[in-house]
Amino acid sequence: MTDPLTIRRLYGRAKGHKLRAGQEELFGELLPKVSVPEGLLDAPTLFGDDRPLEFEIGFGAGEHLAAQAEARPEHGFIGCEPFLNGVVGALAKIDDRELDNVRVHMGDALDVLERLPDASLERLYLLHPDPWPKARHAKRRMVNHGPLDLIAAKLKPGAEFRLGTDDPVYCRWSMMVMNQRRDFEWQAQTAADFLERPADWPQTRYEAKARRKGHEVWYFRYLRR
Repeated sequence: MTDPLTIRRLYGRAKGHKLRAGQEELFGELLPKVSVPEGLLDAPTLFGDDRPLEFEIGFGAGEHLAAQAEARPEHGFIGCEPFLNGVVGALAKIDDRELDNVRVHMGDALDVLERLPDASLERLYLLHPDPWPKARHAKRRMVNHGPLDLIAAKLKPGAEFRLGTDDPVYCRWSMMVMNQRRDFEWQAQTAADFLERPADWPQTRYEAKARRKGHEVWYFRYLRR
């Protein structure tokens, strides 16, 4: 496996708009209750029982994370997001929907992935990651062999890796990189399989914004061999 120290810094700045008073209160009170703890992780440590685990890297404002958690309350969901405003958005949805099956990490998703047992995840989501469009920044893209080695290690055989992007450069890059791997099997049989969002793939705010701008969106589904 690639040295984890060589695959860090895969996102930009972590601070955005100043929080409102209610958001600051939610952040201060709810985040400590749902934060991913330190140390080695597994389902009993996170949720108190041996339930299936799903993982989202960079959940934005939490629309997809909350919808998936609400749809499958018997599963445990781990969401990682470095941006403060996105974390607050997810916390608001967790609070409003009274979700008790979500754990949140504000920071580097790879730090959390490394602490999970191998072959422990049923699904992993990477939706609209930072495309790092400049060629000299290509090594910072999450879809690179270093991060993918770690993702592959943590997925169970037959588990699903979902990737979504509206960036044509990232789309082509991802297809090139994923085609080089023998531990993932692309599930697309026809063009519609990656041009149309699956019914159980909730739309994110970012995706809706991309659609309003007239961007194409690509949906990739891979199974862990």
